[in-house]
Amino acid sequence: SFPGITAIQRQRETHIYSGWSLMGRRLACLSATTPPDSDPTGRRRVHSMLQLYYGLNEEGKVVEQAESLDPCDINGPHFDPEVYLNKLRKECSLGELMDHESCTVKQIRSLDSDMQTLVYENYNKFISATDTIRKMKNDFKKMEDEMDCLSANMAAITEFSAHISGTLQDQHAQITKLSGVHTLLRKLQFLFELPARLNKCLELQAYAQAVSAHRRARCVLQQYSHMPSFRGIQDDCHVIMEQLAQQLRQKFRDGGSSAKDLSECVELLLQLDEPAEELCDKFLSHAQSRLAADLQGLEAELKDSPVTDTGGLFVSNLCLVIASYQELFINRPQEGELASKKIPEMANGKLHVFVDTLAARYFSLVERRIQEEKGVGDNSLLVRALDRFHRRLQAISKLLPGSAVPSQGTEIVVRAARERIKQYLSALQTFYHDSLTDVRQALAAPRGATSKDATPSLPELLTSLSNFILNQLKSVLASVHLFTAKDITFSNKPYFKGEFCSQGVREGLVVSFIKFICQSSRQYCESAGDRGGSTPPALLLLLSRLCLDYETSTISYILTLTDEQFLVQHHTPVTPVTALCAEAREAAQKLLNHYVKVQGLIISQMLRKSVETRDWVNTIEPRNVRAVMKRVVEDTTSIDVQVGLLYEEGVRKAHSSDSSKRTFSVYSSSRPQIRYAPSYTPSAPMDTSLLSNINKLFSERIDIFSPVEFNKVSVLTGIIKISLKTFLECVRLRTFGRYGLQQIQVDCHYLQMYLWRFVSDENLVHFLLDEIVGSAAHRCLDPSPMEQSVIEVICERG
Repeated sequence: SFPGITAIQRQRETHIYSGWSLMGRRLACLSATTPPDSDPTGRRRVHSMLQLYYGLNEEGKVVEQAESLDPCDINGPHFDPEVYLNKLRKECSLGELMDHESCTVKQIRSLDSDMQTLVYENYNKFISATDTIRKMKNDFKKMEDEMDCLSANMAAITEFSAHISGTLQDQHAQITKLSGVHTLLRKLQFLFELPARLNKCLELQAYAQAVSAHRRARCVLQQYSHMPSFRGIQDDCHVIMEQLAQQLRQKFRDGGSSAKDLSECVELLLQLDEPAEELCDKFLSHAQSRLAADLQGLEAELKDSPVTDTGGLFVSNLCLVIASYQELFINRPQEGELASKKIPEMANGKLHVFVDTLAARYFSLVERRIQEEKGVGDNSLLVRALDRFHRRLQAISKLLPGSAVPSQGTEIVVRAARERIKQYLSALQTFYHDSLTDVRQALAAPRGATSKDATPSLPELLTSLSNFILNQLKSVLASVHLFTAKDITFSNKPYFKGEFCSQGVREGLVVSFIKFICQSSRQYCESAGDRGGSTPPALLLLLSRLCLDYETSTISYILTLTDEQFLVQHHTPVTPVTALCAEAREAAQKLLNHYVKVQGLIISQMLRKSVETRDWVNTIEPRNVRAVMKRVVEDTTSIDVQVGLLYEEGVRKAHSSDSSKRTFSVYSSSRPQIRYAPSYTPSAPMDTSLLSNINKLFSERIDIFSPVEFNKVSVLTGIIKISLKTFLECVRLRTFGRYGLQQIQVDCHYLQMYLWRFVSDENLVHFLLDEIVGSAAHRCLDPSPMEQSVIEVICERG
């Protein structure tokens, strides 16, 4: 029925077929896809294929592509089927050729299906477009008729409007004039009624409304003040506003109003052009009287109550005063003449002086109350009070930036923490002295007969003392650790935590206490005359072992525990562990040296008295060993047992087989007796002395007071050296008879029988005993030695 449309359709189909054939050659290598129907994904695929065919991108612009000259490129314009087939036949096997053929057939079918779909879609769109064009022709004709009608109506309306404007032009000017007169009359009516209205507001104490009404009319009255009527209204209003200002000043001076009413008074007075500086002074004076009352109440409260609250009411009221003051004088927008007066700068300076003055009194009260906390028990109340104190000061720092009050409060917190550390250090020192007192009492107590009354041994006392000190130190660290709890505001502040943990706890508490232990222990090494009393030797030995244990392990353990518990970061120089260990070892060495000296002097005192109180010239023939020598051996054995409880055995040199049976003649053991026997005749005394002195030149020098090592053998060797050296020097100062010399022989043989077991080198004992016997022989008037067999019998019987 539409031959024209049929012809166009056929022509379009022919064009599409020819175009699609070319597109089929360019898309032969594309993968086969399912032909789209109404699926949006399929439509997008078809559109992308069309864009590829026409060389367009996603934005619809032409994309210039480089032409391929390869005849085997199936998508290129120079594609040659014969060359392509020859290449396939040469390069591919039969199976690959069949697979390639199958793939090509599938792609051709897919492309044919897509082409048919495009033809159908374009045909439907063409039919729809034809219908749309036919419908638009009808619609535009109807719309043209309506537009002609609308144009005629608009022309009629314009003509009618012009007629009305011409008719009402004269009346419009009159109406405008009357409207202006009406507005003016309303303003004049407001001005004429203003004095009465202000009086009414004054009676009702509606001060804000009165000030607002007066501000609205003030400019007009000022402008027309040259006219008598307006001048009278202005004078009446001025009198009324003066009365209002007087009432506001009186209300402000009375101080019985609330903070809100007071702020309203100040604001109204500022609007009435009152001097801002005078208002600032009055406002701060009134606030100071209230805050001074709060401080008096706080002072009375702090005297009678524990440190639980640190002036919360005062700080809250101070913050309220600061906020109100800033809102009135500083943050208030300045306009007109007020902007040139620089009121905020003036008011801010007065506020800082006011806050600093009150804060100084407040800090004085708080710090005095904190200093009264002398106990070292529970820290929780003090820490919580300091935390609340710090929190409130942070509110002031937010309200008043640049104020020194928060930093001053922080210094109080830091000083309180440092003072607490000093108190704990003092408590630890007192505890240490008390523990040493208990140890001295335990050492001085006599041993009971039963096990219940038995005095603790030295190892038990050492373990008990060390554990008591360590447990007490741990308890103190746990109490101090409350200052660094996570819920404490000032604990995480850099200005507190680093300094407190490093210099306060580690250095001020732990390191100072360790140094105190070492220093107080070294004080026991002072002489009895300097200290006014003697120190038990067992205490010296125990403290020496305690300091040595601290050097070995305890100091490292304590400092590691402190660093881990307080997360100490060594930003500032701190005392290294090695320095403390060296100090502890020095104290231990000094104590052990002093122990050797004291014990040696005790034994030396017995030997000295035994030599000085005896008449060695007129003594009787020896029949037994003197009691003092037995006492020396007993005391040495007791010391050996005592030292062995705390120190290891040590290293000894190999002993000879006849150590216990060594003999001592009147001559040195290093010289043959027969060779030098004639030298004791009266005719040749100098020869014997000369030979003895020459022999000493080739003997090893003995250092009597040399430092001892930390073992039992070294300690006993030092004590025995001091004792025998004293014995030797006392013998050199006496004169002996025959039996006196023989008694010395007996005593030295008895000492040799027992003392060689305690020393590191038995030759040292032999040498000193030889010197003692030799010195006695040189000082003897009749040097007739006793037979060795007789000496042995006497010593074995003794």
